[in-house]
Amino acid sequence: MSKDLALEKAQRLLETLPLVDGHNDLPWVIRIDRSARGDVAAYDLTRVHQNTDTDIPRLKAGRLSAQFWAAFLPTAVPHPARTTLEQIDLIRRMNALYPDVFLPATRASDIPRAKKLGKIASFMTVESGVGLENSLAPLRIWQAAGVRLMTLCHNETLDWVDSATDAPRHGGLTAFGRAVVRELNRLGMIVDCAHVSADVMHQVLDISRAPIVFSHSNARALCDHPRNVPDDVLDRVKANRGLVMATFVPDFINQASRDWTRPFKDAYGKNAAGVDVMAAMRARSREAGPQPRATLAQLADHIEYIANRVGPAHVGIGSDFFGGPTPEGLEDVSRFPHLLAEMIRRGWSDEAIAGLASGNFLRVFRAVERAGARLRKTETPALGQTSDYTA
Repeated sequence: MSKDLALEKAQRLLETLPLVDGHNDLPWVIRIDRSARGDVAAYDLTRVHQNTDTDIPRLKAGRLSAQFWAAFLPTAVPHPARTTLEQIDLIRRMNALYPDVFLPATRASDIPRAKKLGKIASFMTVESGVGLENSLAPLRIWQAAGVRLMTLCHNETLDWVDSATDAPRHGGLTAFGRAVVRELNRLGMIVDCAHVSADVMHQVLDISRAPIVFSHSNARALCDHPRNVPDDVLDRVKANRGLVMATFVPDFINQASRDWTRPFKDAYGKNAAGVDVMAAMRARSREAGPQPRATLAQLADHIEYIANRVGPAHVGIGSDFFGGPTPEGLEDVSRFPHLLAEMIRRGWSDEAIAGLASGNFLRVFRAVERAGARLRKTETPALGQTSDYTA
C-alpha cells in the first residue's frame, strides 16, 4: 500500500476509532513559559505554537480522543506538594477555559464519550511521587481532584523508590513504596512504571493487583537507555495484562543518537553534573558530526518489537511531547495519524491498529477500575508516612 493510501486509511479509521496518548507535559511548558508563567489564557492554546509541539489546532489535526496531561514537577523543586497541586489546578483551568475542546475525564468510559461528542477526554496524571512528601494521604486528595494515573518517580531516586536514571538506594521499593502501589490499586488509579529502575518494575509486577503501564517507554533491546523496558520485564507484562506505551523521546528511540550524547551524560543517561550541555553538543558536533536524528520508522520498530515479544495487545502510544526534541516525522501532536499509517504499511490489521490506538489502553483502564471497586469493599485507606513503614 502506498504512503498516501496508508495515511488515508489511518485518517478514515480515526473517524470512528478513539486515539489515546498516555503522556504530554504541556502543563509544565505553560508553567515555565516566560510570557504566560502558568496563565493558561495568556499562553493561548487556540494558536499554533511553532516553537513547541502542542496546541489545540494541532491536537485536532492529530485526531486525539484522549490526552493524559502530566502534572509534572522536577524532583528538586522546593515545595513539591504545593507544586503538584498547582499543576493539577493548571490542568483543571485548561479544561474550564476550553470546554468546547476538552471533556474533563476520570473514567475509561469518558474516552468513547469524548469521541462521540467530538471532544478530547482530558485526563490528569501525576508524574513523580515526590509530591507525596513521604505521606500516603495526598494520594486520596489527588484521586478526589481527578488524577487517574501516577508515575511513581521521575529522574531521581526518592526516599521510597529507585529511579531508572539515578543511583539506587533501596534495591527497588521500600515498604512505604509497596504501600503506595497497593493504595493506588485500591483507589483505582493506574500505576505507571515509566521512570523506575528495573528492580522496581519487577517488584511492582510482583505486588500489583491490577494491570500496570509504562506510560512513555520503549524497548531497551533496541536502545539501551535505562528509561526503556528490558526484555525480562517485557516478558512479564503479558501475564500482568499491562501495557508499554511507546514514546517519542529521540534518545529512547535511536541507539546512535543515545551513543552520540554519551560523552556528556552520566551513567544513568542524564546530563552530567557541571556540564554546559550546549557547549558540549557543539564540541561533539565538531568532533563526530551532527547528532543522529531519531525517526518515526525507528519508533515503529520499537512498537513491532514489543508486539512481537509480548503480543500486540500490550502496546500503546505515550508521546511525552514536552516542547523539546522530537523524531523526524513526529514533530508535533498533529502527526499521530502518520504513526498509524506506518503500522498499516507494515501490514498491521485493523484490529491491531485499533488496539494500539486505544483499545489496549481501554482494557487496562477498565481492569484498574474494576480492581479498585473490588478492593475498596474490603480494604480501608492506607495511612502513614515513610517513618511508619520498615523493611
